[in-house]
Amino acid sequence: MEAWFEKVHKIAEEVALGAGCELYDLEIIGTGNARVLRVFVDKIEGVGIEDCSKVAKGLNEFLDADENLIPGGEYTLEVSSPGLERHLKTENHFKKVLNKKLAIQLSKNLGALGAINLTIQPTKKFEAELLGVEESHIVFQIKDEKVKIPLNVVEK
Repeated sequence: MEAWFEKVHKIAEEVALGAGCELYDLEIIGTGNARVLRVFVDKIEGVGIEDCSKVAKGLNEFLDADENLIPGGEYTLEVSSPGLERHLKTENHFKKVLNKKLAIQLSKNLGALGAINLTIQPTKKFEAELLGVEESHIVFQIKDEKVKIPLNVVEK
């Protein structure tokens, strides 16, 4: 992660906490003047438009004070909730959905990970119940087998 992105991430965390939310995720997409800084915030009781507005206003104060903080010129700031079809990236994201059935996409198929026996299809996409999160791995129930998958191969 680049130093400027880490700094923006830290600022966004602080601003979100100040608005009564938590920073769920942060990403910058696009190129040139079409870049978008997307900030996703969440809270237990759900995020409303007022929450997003508070975070956007607070974040804009920091970003406007140092126009060189984000290199590469202009960008658009978007603040929203992660939504129902949220991407799960961190251990905390997965811990919040324990014992739920999830649709998962991996960068490698289950067979390449050595995580399965011959009764499970060696696929990159599957739906299964999340049983646990441990040591940078997630554990699913697939058929009659518990399968442990490294977080770094989860695409979405």
